[in-house]
Amino acid sequence: MTGQADSAGADPSSGPLPSGVAPLLSAVFYGTCSFLIVLVNKALLTTYGFPSPIVLGVGQMAATIMILYVSKLNKIIHFPDFDKKIPVKLFPLPFLYVGNHISGLSSTSRLSSDLAFNLEGYIFVFLNDIFTAANGVYTKQKMDPKELGKYGVLFYNACFMIIPTLILSVSTGDLQQAAEFNQWKNVLFILQFLLSCFLGFLLMYSTVLCSYYNSALTTAVVGAVKNVSIAYIGMVVGGDYIFSVSNFIGLNICMAGGLRYSFLTLSSQLKPKQPVDEENIPPDLKS
Repeated sequence: MTGQADSAGADPSSGPLPSGVAPLLSAVFYGTCSFLIVLVNKALLTTYGFPSPIVLGVGQMAATIMILYVSKLNKIIHFPDFDKKIPVKLFPLPFLYVGNHISGLSSTSRLSSDLAFNLEGYIFVFLNDIFTAANGVYTKQKMDPKELGKYGVLFYNACFMIIPTLILSVSTGDLQQAAEFNQWKNVLFILQFLLSCFLGFLLMYSTVLCSYYNSALTTAVVGAVKNVSIAYIGMVVGGDYIFSVSNFIGLNICMAGGLRYSFLTLSSQLKPKQPVDEENIPPDLKS
């Protein structure tokens, strides 16, 4: 009777996806969110000239906190209430999270689609690659459902880092520049700013999902393929691409390597596992 009651109370839609489908969908979801937010952020930071990537990051953290908290209040999702052990459980993830966030926004604002050399921009790209890889590794370690879970990691990451990031924006003058920005009466700009904040939440969530179902390396490679894809689109759409043999060859090498790795990874995940004949396993290996 207990088993029947448990099965009757279960949500049919909560059943596990077929093997290999969840990793594929999570990688596609992450790649799509990552791609879209770069396009929106590029419009805000370069087309409109919004002066503060840090303030934009604060907006994305605030959107994450509000969406997750309201969802918890309405019992749509669950994550543990705050206690003094949570900062210890999360460390050093919040620092990697904000480093990944700010370096990604800063690199977007400083690099142009003609791929001309920009030392500051390339430094931010390099830092973003480091933070992305480290963030993926530690995120996968911290997502134990018995501890914080996916939503707890997202919520407390944003909570712990939004105030220090806001203080940083005040000390650097970014907050004042953002407040004095002359496009706040432009409805289209405001809509794109809010869209960027919402996409920031989706990007954080999709990163956690991709790290949960795949390796941290897969998440990093999907992000790299996304960056190269945007460069390809910038050649056609941006109108400011200046052809260079070395840049073009480098782009194609990066894209080929990323696609090759993605293909091999997904092929191994979709391949059915071969049954193991336990009778042929030596006794010392069974123990």
